[in-house]
Amino acid sequence: MNADAASLVKVVRHESHVVEVVLDRPDAMNAVSTALASALRAAAEEVAADESVRAVVLTSSGEKAFCVGADLKERNSFTDDDLRAQRPGNRAAYRCLHDLAVPTIAAVDGYALGGGCELALACDVIVASPRAVFALPEVAVGVIPGGGATQLLVRRIGWSRAADLIFTARRIDAEEAYRLGLADRVVAAPREEALALAAAIAANSPVGVRNAKKAMRLGQDVPLDDGLNIENECWADTAFSADRAEGVRAFAEKRPPQWPGWAARGGA
Repeated sequence: MNADAASLVKVVRHESHVVEVVLDRPDAMNAVSTALASALRAAAEEVAADESVRAVVLTSSGEKAFCVGADLKERNSFTDDDLRAQRPGNRAAYRCLHDLAVPTIAAVDGYALGGGCELALACDVIVASPRAVFALPEVAVGVIPGGGATQLLVRRIGWSRAADLIFTARRIDAEEAYRLGLADRVVAAPREEALALAAAIAANSPVGVRNAKKAMRLGQDVPLDDGLNIENECWADTAFSADRAEGVRAFAEKRPPQWPGWAARGGA
């Protein structure tokens, strides 16, 4: 990836093992170009490789938009072959974000349209400002959502509500997004709220949090018995870890735990 592409997404490290991934193409309202998708994939891979990271916040630069989705100006000049060539990289960008092992929080201010809405949906929690506007307008321009919304939105808010938004391509404000369950919190300062939430998550056992997310993700679409078996496997990986041993000691000694963390799991 060249330097110009890398500058489109910034990785900012905060205290308490929190990482902020910033979409940084404000002149285009953070539209997802081929280069931005590549930069986002690289940022997600960097975060995934760092076992010290405990929570991720996805934010954006600029005042008008979180992300307005696919860069249609770029695509206007595409041939069919160009579009086919772009597709794997775009899919990988959304999937890398969705597949992060640590909790992810989207801080949405302004427009979250199309692929921008899908980037938020790829996260575990969505914190929105009152100015946020969500939409999946793809059918209005002759395509369908391709960054996961046909699957993730249904799982998040249910079939009929997802059908309403996807089939009509209509825009909704933050209040309706919250009522539908698309947004989890609506606050005046979503970035600050998301960072505070990430810090609260990061204060807990890294092994426990990762395994809780793993159990929830792997168990959500399987029969209950299979899901409970997944939970048991994740429980065992946590219960016999150094984090569990430290958590019990810290509780008994009435002090904050000093978590060994994910890299030290299994060494109770």
